[in-house]
Amino acid sequence: MKVRPATFGSVMAAIACAAAYAWMPSFSIVPVAVAQQQPRQTSSFNSGKVRAPEDPAMVAQGKTLYAVNCQACHGPDLRGGDMGGPNLLRSQVALTDQHGENIVPIIQGGRMAQGMPKIGISVEDSNAVAAYVRSVIGMIGSQGRPPGEQKVLNIVVGDAERGRAYVAAHCSSCHSVDGDLKGIASKFPEPKMLQTRWVAGGASSTYDGASGKMTAEVTTPAGPKSKAETFKGRVLYIDDFLVTLELEDGTLQSFPRNGATPKVVVHDSLQAHRDMLPLYTDQEIHDVTAYLVTLK
Repeated sequence: MKVRPATFGSVMAAIACAAAYAWMPSFSIVPVAVAQQQPRQTSSFNSGKVRAPEDPAMVAQGKTLYAVNCQACHGPDLRGGDMGGPNLLRSQVALTDQHGENIVPIIQGGRMAQGMPKIGISVEDSNAVAAYVRSVIGMIGSQGRPPGEQKVLNIVVGDAERGRAYVAAHCSSCHSVDGDLKGIASKFPEPKMLQTRWVAGGASSTYDGASGKMTAEVTTPAGPKSKAETFKGRVLYIDDFLVTLELEDGTLQSFPRNGATPKVVVHDSLQAHRDMLPLYTDQEIHDVTAYLVTLK
């Protein structure tokens, strides 16, 4: 690829990048071969270490006792209940408990002054409750993922016929079932991805259009010894201060912007989609998605 001589904007951008890089901390890079040798573990959110399995019989007993004595305050999933008890999944007391040393004294009345009442159960039963709480915390995934099985949500919940009518009424001037929409469900078989793509107008990035790329014409002002010149190309970057184009011959050109100078005319094939984003209802999105998944 040929590159034109750097303009003022590109030079300043390079200086800024170099300055930022100079202040970046250094990092150690683990070779891929070494990284792949490390076992992948499901760890607790608190310590990053896998908890030892609890006694299933004690956990079952503790679950029953928790439902009777604790659930109203701390919730059925330990995340807080209707009576205002704290979320145990975020409690350092619960997260650091190993053998009941933190939880059992509190159940037995150790925090009555802080508003936690004494629960009228034995120390043995208190240990069972603690074991149940630890068993739930042990299911917390990496980066704090909530415990329990992660279910795949079915987002195809709309009415396909209503979706077909919506596409015919609002989208047919640019899209057609026999054209760009043909086989779209085969191209994007995962409904969530399909929905994301059509809502975004088919773009894979900010500057990609549904049927091409965002383009622009940049006209530089005439000077004492130069005439106005117009550059046309694909937009690689644009904001209020800089626009960078890939010209037709493959070279890159950047233009510093100062208000309306230079004149920049953008051709954005996604503008219609951007205009429609505030207008979609949830039901319309569901309906269109339900229709598009049928276009295999």
